[in-house]
Amino acid sequence: MIRTRLLLAEDEVALGMIIKDLLESRGFDVFLITRGDEVYRTYLKIKPDLLILDVMMPNESGLDIAKKIRQHDKDTPILFLTARTMPDDVLNGFEAGGNDYLKKPFDMEELVVRIRVLLNHNRLLEKADPENQLEIVQIGEYRYDLKRLILTHPERTRKLTSREGELLNTLYQFKNRMLNRKDLLIQVWGDDDFFSSRSLDVYISKLRGYFKADPMVQIINHRGFGYKLIC
Repeated sequence: MIRTRLLLAEDEVALGMIIKDLLESRGFDVFLITRGDEVYRTYLKIKPDLLILDVMMPNESGLDIAKKIRQHDKDTPILFLTARTMPDDVLNGFEAGGNDYLKKPFDMEELVVRIRVLLNHNRLLEKADPENQLEIVQIGEYRYDLKRLILTHPERTRKLTSREGELLNTLYQFKNRMLNRKDLLIQVWGDDDFFSSRSLDVYISKLRGYFKADPMVQIINHRGFGYKLIC
């Protein structure tokens, strides 16, 4: 059986070894690099299935490495590890080609979940039989009817309100990508005033509750910037 290859770039050697040991215990092959200027060469050599890049690497930053890779590789997922979480820092990470990020210190189990989501997201989109003219998509363990706003799980079927449905439809349209908070407000509420913003927070909380049966489905809040549906 071929094991999934992960390239881990982390200049804190002790932390890197802890992450490596954990991920290898979960069945991954992990190649640990501690210098930024060695990452790209190793990437070309091993062709990993996913990269985990520390943003603040010596000799060459994780952002610069990601930009170099994205010049010819748009598909291999990149997960950033960073102690920097100001809105501009987060945005720079996504603009450099990152698919997700974790703030240090982070929970190791969350890292495993994020990796599995990034590796598996391409299998989740399913279309229903076109004869029934319904747009059914798969969101983790859930099936969601985009037109009728019906969210179905083996344990429960729920009919969303029109506002809940419009919000989920928009998040799903941009799944696994960052959606700016202001853009989301304009799209769903038509304005970005204080009351709409507060309402958005309430509805996001509701949707998170609806998906709680499947921990692989998450609505991530990048504070000060926006939201991302991971599925």
